[in-house]
Amino acid sequence: MVFVLPGVKFDLDMIKKYDTPAPRYTSYPPATELTTEFTATDFQAAIAASNQRKSPLSLYFHIPFCQSACYFCGCNTVISNNKEIAKPYLEHLVCEIKNMAALINPERKVLQIHWGGGTPNYLDHNQVKFLWKHITQYFTIDPQAEISIEINPRYVDQDYIFFLREIGFNRISFGIQDFNRQVQVAVNRVQPEEMLFDVMSWIKAAKFESVNVDLIYGLPHQTLQTFRDTLHKTMALDPDRIVVFNFAYVPWMKPAQKNIPQEALPKPQEKLEILRMTIEELTNNKYIFIGMDHFAKYNDELTIAQRDRTLQRNFQGYTTHAETELLGFGATSISMLNDAYVQNHKQLRDYYQAIAKDSLPISKGIKLTQDDMIRRDVIMWIMSHFHLNKRDIEEKYHISFDQYFSSELKALEPLEADGLLRILTNHIQITDIGRLLVRNIVVKFDTYNQSPDKQFSRAI
Repeated sequence: MVFVLPGVKFDLDMIKKYDTPAPRYTSYPPATELTTEFTATDFQAAIAASNQRKSPLSLYFHIPFCQSACYFCGCNTVISNNKEIAKPYLEHLVCEIKNMAALINPERKVLQIHWGGGTPNYLDHNQVKFLWKHITQYFTIDPQAEISIEINPRYVDQDYIFFLREIGFNRISFGIQDFNRQVQVAVNRVQPEEMLFDVMSWIKAAKFESVNVDLIYGLPHQTLQTFRDTLHKTMALDPDRIVVFNFAYVPWMKPAQKNIPQEALPKPQEKLEILRMTIEELTNNKYIFIGMDHFAKYNDELTIAQRDRTLQRNFQGYTTHAETELLGFGATSISMLNDAYVQNHKQLRDYYQAIAKDSLPISKGIKLTQDDMIRRDVIMWIMSHFHLNKRDIEEKYHISFDQYFSSELKALEPLEADGLLRILTNHIQITDIGRLLVRNIVVKFDTYNQSPDKQFSRAI
């Protein structure tokens, strides 16, 4: 059974065959490989090397607080209605900014800034100003920088939206998940339709340059028809990007999911039908399939970056500036330098204690080997562009691609026989059928994914 869609094919038989766990490859090596053996001293040495490269920067700021728990959420959050909890967090966050900035070459420009969470609009106007003031004080922001923020539409009004735009944010993202009230009640995220359309109207009136919305398929009480209705209403909002996440029911990892009625989750067959319908609806209505769970309009920066071969993946998903190195600030945030990744402490107590000692609040990290970087380039290029020029890898790393990856190419032969990719003399080309299963393809290049006890979400 094959449904032909623009740029991607939904082959039910192949999806069933290859629907196995695999990393999402927001990094390589995956974040599961970070260890406590990597210290703040190691990170400082990596930053010094980074300064020599003079790469531009991308900055991420994690605001972990939420006023209520969304049962589907897999993010690292702190649930509290006491807004005073944000005050000491911001004070420590600003200390981290100062300490990090002291290590960074001030000539390095910031091309991207993103505030995520949690709920960044948990902060009031003055707290947003306080954080923004210190970011701009300690870093050199490019005038054309992409500055984005995630919001919870339940906790904003028109004044707040215009305030964000005036202070400097030019991109914005918010979660819809599903328009159906029964679904919303089951996941503790009730957002009336009128509210969502009001928020979008304020965003457009404030002239944000790009708007992203998130949906989730596989939630309780969802059906093919109810999610089709959600898609139609979402397209009526006319966002620039739509991300459609696959809900992974893992209550042993995320205890809040125990509140979700398991018997109400759509059966695997219906979930696949929802995915097929989603791809069909979006790609037939002005959105193109970027990869994984991302869709964007034809004139969106993600689409343009993919066309221009400047698209890449990092811990925030797909991003448009392949040349940047990422610095993460706040509890649980991750930094990605060219040859080192680190993650901050997840617990606020540990994060605060490290900051109080004037230390970088590093919990764990990893130093990449030459082999890691070679494999990262292969994996990320295929993930971002569904195509790889072997000669690019050979020229950059002075290797023979076919010799270096002889066992991997052998492992790909059954996937090639199933029509997921073509291995040519100078290229690897992912087919339209293989695009949905790209994680299953690139995992063959992953030397860390050999242990059966690794826990990853299923590919589809």
